[in-house]
Amino acid sequence: MTSQRHPSYHRGERAVQARAGLLDQAAFGLNGIRSTIPEVAAGFLAGQHVVFLGADDGGGRLWTTMLTGEPGFLQAPDSRTLTVAAAPAEADPLAEALSRRVEVGVIAVEPGTRRRMRINGVARPRDGGLVVEVEQVFANCPKYIQKREPTPRADVVPGAGRSASVLSDEQRHRVTTADTFFVTTASDEGKVDTSHRGGNPGFVHVLSEDRLEWPDYTGNAMFLTLGNLELRPDAGLLFPDWETGTSLHLTGTAAVDWSARGAARHRGAQRVVRFDIAGVVEVPALSPLRWSAPAYSRFNP
Repeated sequence: MTSQRHPSYHRGERAVQARAGLLDQAAFGLNGIRSTIPEVAAGFLAGQHVVFLGADDGGGRLWTTMLTGEPGFLQAPDSRTLTVAAAPAEADPLAEALSRRVEVGVIAVEPGTRRRMRINGVARPRDGGLVVEVEQVFANCPKYIQKREPTPRADVVPGAGRSASVLSDEQRHRVTTADTFFVTTASDEGKVDTSHRGGNPGFVHVLSEDRLEWPDYTGNAMFLTLGNLELRPDAGLLFPDWETGTSLHLTGTAAVDWSARGAARHRGAQRVVRFDIAGVVEVPALSPLRWSAPAYSRFNP
């Protein structure tokens, strides 16, 4: 593999892989990481309605957001470049960060087919959108993706963002009933990655107005998210509301609980990630997409 980002796993990823006893399996996973966008991946990206991405806001906080458009708004004009013909709304917590050159983690998920692809690199603004200089490209398995179909609405305008330091009662309910969220982490060198987490409603536990936790299920053994958390605890979460388009963005710090007692609180958990909230931003109708009712993944515990 030739990659500008990770010629091999960084020390945080290796430490987590070793603790989980999965070094050999993780080594195999390196074969799937590329430094260029394959032709089949370019075709997949061009068919998407939405992309999820994360970055540092410039103040040391990580956030995750989403950008939408008609199929074709994502393009790979060459194998090392991804263009995004969409810009964040003014109320988006990453609006300012994405107006300058910044490290990003990108994940395109197609819920209707349960396919997903991750691209990590450096983004810069251009022509009302973004250009991402690609450093890593890799696909993930379809586990824990709930099947949904989108319906775009042309009459939707994002509302004013609402900020807080803790979750409201309504937001706590939204988190505890969610079946999907997205998480952004970064290495101690600032390399950013955004990933997907899914499960049956209730898989995320809200412990208090400023703390929640979720199970870490069996995955691809690469541990890119947990490996980053081993080196840097900052994380940003996005809980999309599939019915209304409202986005719930959380930023804070995360830590992994490796104890058997922690895992026992969640069915099917190998370990648990606990997240302390430092900031909350809710943007009504950030997305113009409305999604069908989910068909839950057969892999969900």
